[in-house]
Amino acid sequence: MLDLPLIWAGLIAVAVLLYVTLDGFDLGIGILFPFARSKEERDVMMNTVAPVWDGNETWLVLGGGGLLAAFPLAYSVLMPALYLPVLLMLAGLILRGVAFEFRFRARNRGRKFWTQMFAGGSILTAIAQGLILGGFIQGVTVEDSRFAGGTFDWLTPYTLLVAAGIVAGYALLGGAWLMMKTTDNLHGDAKRWTLLSAAAVTILLAAVSLATLFVHPRIAARWGFEVGPGLAVDWAALAPLLLIPALGLAGLALVVAMARRGSHRWPFVGAMLVFLSGYMGLAASFMPTIVPYDIGFREAAAPDNALGLMLAGTAFILPMILGYTAWVYWVFRGKVTPETGYH
Repeated sequence: MLDLPLIWAGLIAVAVLLYVTLDGFDLGIGILFPFARSKEERDVMMNTVAPVWDGNETWLVLGGGGLLAAFPLAYSVLMPALYLPVLLMLAGLILRGVAFEFRFRARNRGRKFWTQMFAGGSILTAIAQGLILGGFIQGVTVEDSRFAGGTFDWLTPYTLLVAAGIVAGYALLGGAWLMMKTTDNLHGDAKRWTLLSAAAVTILLAAVSLATLFVHPRIAARWGFEVGPGLAVDWAALAPLLLIPALGLAGLALVVAMARRGSHRWPFVGAMLVFLSGYMGLAASFMPTIVPYDIGFREAAAPDNALGLMLAGTAFILPMILGYTAWVYWVFRGKVTPETGYH
């Protein structure tokens, strides 16, 4: 027998990871937009993601829609807890999408306006996603399998710190992507942005990791820490998990070392490793709960017959999505210059 709840938990986890890493770099380009030197550089920056940015957001639909269909109990608890940041995220995505298309067709003041809206929408989306993640990590108040907290439980100093980390992380992905896709002066600017973002990510990642130990005792215990007057460490519990932060540190080291050499591809690989490490850290902290820290994924799952029917459809559609995505990235591989832009 197939373990359908586990399969669907894995599918949704992979969809969210793909969304964060793929849409992360084009959100990062929007975050870096205000620092470009000229209109022509901004055109090139947008052209590097023009063929793929719509497809990158497909994974958000699969992650959110999959949560609703496969784990309706989790959806019914998490959405009321995070309504406002989710609405802010959707508003940012809509604003960014509209600005993306309108900017190429606008003139003079209109182009300047849509440039600002593209950057603003990207930053708003990143901040909202950080608030959602922070609200998720610090936990949701649940009574009788229903959300029982307040409207603004998600807004705390901790969630704001996580939001700052997400903005810096997306800027790192965006800068590394531009190093891979651009040439000449813009490549040099991307190198500088990547190094600055890597420094910000290092500081904020350390701050978030430390603060997370104090957010909820279950996370600290999972990682072998006992929070009290001091910070006691259970090395037997911590040692097997040390490979996860080691992967993140290796990713940051790769970004810095290769960016300084002016490498075109390796900084992006390093940035992806940083995000993979963070995602693995979340999995190690929460599994098997899907609504921290009260509801497990098996408890929240839909009936097996529904999960099986959806899995049959997904098994047909998902390979097509993956194949098309890979094909698009292959077709539009290589450098983007003002003369070879997508638009």
